[in-house]
Amino acid sequence: MLATVASATLVGVDGRFVTVEVHVSTGVPSFQVVGLPDASCREARDRARAAVVSSGLTWPQTRLTVNLAPSGVRKAGPGLDLPIALGVLAASGQLKLSSLKGLAFVGELGLDGSLRKVPGVLPLVAAISEAGGGAGAGGPGAAPEVVVVPPDCAVEAGLLGRLEVRTSAHLRELVAALEGRGGWPPLPEAAGEPDDPAPPDLADVKGQALGRQALEVAAAGGHHLLLVGPAGAGKTMLATRLPGLLPELSTEEALEVAKIHSAAGLNVASGALCRRPPFRSPHHSASAVSLVGGGGARLRPGEISCAHNGVLFLDELAEFPGSVLDNLRQPLEEGRVVVCRASATVAFPARFMLVAAMNACRCGADGSPGSCRCPPAARARYVGRISGPLLDRFDLRVRVRCPEVDELLGSSVNVASGEPSLVAARRVEGARERARQRGVRCNAELPAVALSEVAPLSAGARRLLERRLREGRLSARGLDRSRRVALTVADLAGDDAPLREEHVLVALALRAPGILGHDAGEGAHWPTGETQRVRATAT
Repeated sequence: MLATVASATLVGVDGRFVTVEVHVSTGVPSFQVVGLPDASCREARDRARAAVVSSGLTWPQTRLTVNLAPSGVRKAGPGLDLPIALGVLAASGQLKLSSLKGLAFVGELGLDGSLRKVPGVLPLVAAISEAGGGAGAGGPGAAPEVVVVPPDCAVEAGLLGRLEVRTSAHLRELVAALEGRGGWPPLPEAAGEPDDPAPPDLADVKGQALGRQALEVAAAGGHHLLLVGPAGAGKTMLATRLPGLLPELSTEEALEVAKIHSAAGLNVASGALCRRPPFRSPHHSASAVSLVGGGGARLRPGEISCAHNGVLFLDELAEFPGSVLDNLRQPLEEGRVVVCRASATVAFPARFMLVAAMNACRCGADGSPGSCRCPPAARARYVGRISGPLLDRFDLRVRVRCPEVDELLGSSVNVASGEPSLVAARRVEGARERARQRGVRCNAELPAVALSEVAPLSAGARRLLERRLREGRLSARGLDRSRRVALTVADLAGDDAPLREEHVLVALALRAPGILGHDAGEGAHWPTGETQRVRATAT
């Protein structure tokens, strides 16, 4: 006898629909699982057998063959335990085949028959809801309309809103509900709004006019930001204020983030989609796999994917191994990362804002002559961990100075340094709206071919950039990124095209020439009057 049960498996951050086929035949009692199962799937035979017996049901002493279709997709994780157990019960005649029609099942089984939470429920439910005709249990054309999950997954499964969600805490109760001998338990109550604390306010920052401006420009244009300065100057304090300036995620973006976090095993079981952009801050001891993604048989998303549509903050950037940091170069350009392993090739979304903070030297000084007692070779080794190509991908490179004594201890704070996040966020939203009118979320995503059309240069701005290029102080990538930053500066000021010289001057000033010595020639040959003019324009 043959029974089919609808379910899904996780491949990267996406779910893949799976049909669990269970065949019972005469012969020597055995249990075999085919269809590219991993070790956790193969172990389902032992968990399912113990769960069935513990639930007061009978495990058939016959030949059992379980096929996980499609057979070309590798199956990973314990989420197929429940559909395998139900397929065995239906194929052995202990459960009517009609009771499984139009239903899909996801869940791990405990040896006592309890249903346990599995990671990635949201993308699994999404894959089930997208299954076409012929994919559902009960025969061709019967696509699932109901998904049954463990109680701890019910709220998360309901975030999608496409399928009816049912739950049960035990296999025995689930079988009774399917046979009509008992009702379905009520769904757990949602926890309400996401309980993430509100991001800290920008008003807490004393002084740091240039750092605050760079933060606002980064938020408005989605530009990558590097903060360099002495220890205790306020680099981390500035970076952690960035989420308070970013606009809320759209429904599509929030759902995409929730699916990634669910696949990564992060908690997303709140009553509603979290509209706040994610802010991830891994420790500098993080490995390349933890940042980029991958791992064992079940390829998991890394920190750069968990920061998708949000911010990845790397504090103490120079303490990260250089080989780990260079793994970020391709995702920063493409907005995704492709992880290739022998078992599978998976593409993880990774469109994020990179914000980093570091000291100019290991001793924590600001790097200016006379402030650091370290030998030049030691300073060079310290900043040498940041490769030139990675540094070139930072649109904004700002030197953070220590606040003045009056700013820290003064009885009054000037209006600019005390401006709250809410005020700056309104300007950021205005700039983002102008970007949306161009067909992108932010200026950082604007295609290079569209720059000349939407951001033409005035004669003065063109001459300025041409001089930088001819003198070798600006790369082709730097030119492209400087124009995007200049466009963001114009958007924040409410100025229309063409980009004027003052917009480009601010963009170049926020790019901090020679901040780590990789491009020490950039800015070293600036005329004195022009250097002063750039600094005055930026501040």
